[in-house]
Amino acid sequence: MSTVRDPQPEAGPREGEGKRALITGLRGFTGYYVARELAAAGYRVFGTVMPGNDLGTDVLAVDLCDRAAVGAMVEQVQPDVVVHLAGIAFVAHSDVEQIYRVNLVGTRNLLEALAALRHKPSSVLLASSANIYGNASVPVITEDVAAAPANDYAVSKLAMEYMARLWMDKLPIVIVRPFNYTGQGQGDNFLLPKIVSHFRRKEARIELGNLAIARDFSDVRMVARSYRKLLAAAPAGEAFNVCSGRSHSLGEVIDLVSDIAGYRIEVQVNPAFVRVNDVLTLSGSNEKLAAVIGPLEPPPLVDTLRWMVEGVPSTG
Repeated sequence: MSTVRDPQPEAGPREGEGKRALITGLRGFTGYYVARELAAAGYRVFGTVMPGNDLGTDVLAVDLCDRAAVGAMVEQVQPDVVVHLAGIAFVAHSDVEQIYRVNLVGTRNLLEALAALRHKPSSVLLASSANIYGNASVPVITEDVAAAPANDYAVSKLAMEYMARLWMDKLPIVIVRPFNYTGQGQGDNFLLPKIVSHFRRKEARIELGNLAIARDFSDVRMVARSYRKLLAAAPAGEAFNVCSGRSHSLGEVIDLVSDIAGYRIEVQVNPAFVRVNDVLTLSGSNEKLAAVIGPLEPPPLVDTLRWMVEGVPSTG
């Protein structure tokens, strides 16, 4: 049974009571969990989606690359806190120009609009990525490890971090560098959901890339909780790794899911899935984050995988 608890209303005044939270990329995988976390903490949650998507209460359609539209949206929402999740999150995204345009220019448009507000937010959280570290030569990556991005996605995120420095004297910006994380609802173009979906369909065979690749996998609910706590702490001008502090190879993940599903799957290594510039090992330190928001209590990966395989909510 999963050790991760879904957000519950807290006793006494809630930290977000009477405050407005803006989440860009509301309908994305992470946006769903962050919105749920912030709503449980008392925030009125506003969110952005791309034009053409279905809207709802407090959901606004805006293309972040449209500078004027971003300015109008921010003026309408008047957020007290901001979580900027919108962007290209898939490393192998085929449109390289779009990666840079959305991740860099879109973020700049947002910061410019927020800085122009009379009532400025108390915290602006920008989602970067642990991919900026590239193939680091240390066993555990701290925030002091030099950036060495190995793909366009990582370069775009590092460029976003540098660009954000231009606004740190105007806005209380916090940068997060999440390592890999997963959970129910993540697209099958990501590695762990792809594996889980094969087992849920009782497939006999799966094609994967390099089985030796090791990643620090976290549960998306822990990530969302960490973001909420960072908004409350508002450590402006700082960057934080968001991770479990433990890494698992792809082969180990296959073994864990096999045990949960009760059968073994035939794994075929497809050379087309082996990226030339792939980061071989990513394992992070979360000590800096824990020092600010308290113990993270990351669940074992097997609990997150069981939640995904069985397709039912955890009961805590």
